[in-house]
Amino acid sequence: MKKTKGAERPRRAIERKQLKSKAAPQRRTNMRAADRERFILEGAVRFFAEHGFAGQTRELAKSLSMSHAAIYRHFPSKDALIERVYEHVYLSRWNADWGALIKDRTRPLEVRLVQFYLEYAARIFTYEWVRIFVFSGLRSFDLSGRYLAVVRERLITPVCIEFRAECGLPGIDEAPLSERESELFWGLHGRIFYLAIRKFVYGVHVPTDLDAIIQDAVHATFAGMKTSVADLIELTGKKAPSRVRARMRLGKC
Repeated sequence: MKKTKGAERPRRAIERKQLKSKAAPQRRTNMRAADRERFILEGAVRFFAEHGFAGQTRELAKSLSMSHAAIYRHFPSKDALIERVYEHVYLSRWNADWGALIKDRTRPLEVRLVQFYLEYAARIFTYEWVRIFVFSGLRSFDLSGRYLAVVRERLITPVCIEFRAECGLPGIDEAPLSERESELFWGLHGRIFYLAIRKFVYGVHVPTDLDAIIQDAVHATFAGMKTSVADLIELTGKKAPSRVRARMRLGKC
């Protein structure tokens, strides 16, 4: 028996409604307050990673299948939500044990830094982490600047101090760190982070064996910088001992 157009329309309407209901996220109606807050936070991380901080909270609410007001019951403002994103994505991923690792003088500093960057990359090389970092640098939300201040305090300055100690060079109490000296280690940090930029921002190929690439970067940095640091310290008026300079000329500390 041939079906009429009138009979087809209701059936198609029902099918479209069923497909739409399957595609749409389900509303969270019976969640505890803490679970709902975490649900919003994790959704915000995904949303801002995709749309940047220009993305509106109304669109975020729509993507989570909840009301706009529901977001503001847990986060009083967009700025407050972004602040929680910063804590969740950046500060919570910094391993407190890394400070002790960097200062462990029972191991060569080069070995310590290889371990640090292997662990660091495993934690931060994610779509959300990298894209939110880049979006932050392009907008007025200074999350990237604040995070880089943490990197300077917890990584760059301690590594400079450890490098001097390992090579028998004057400490920072005798010869303060210069920007040029710090930039040697910022260069290493940027070189490794650029792998994540290539993958998650530019969408281009990066090597699958990142461990080997990271080790190469650390080894190459140490091979090329030992003479440079001795020269930079002498610009402060503090001359490195001749025996130390002789070792560094040979690429040794």
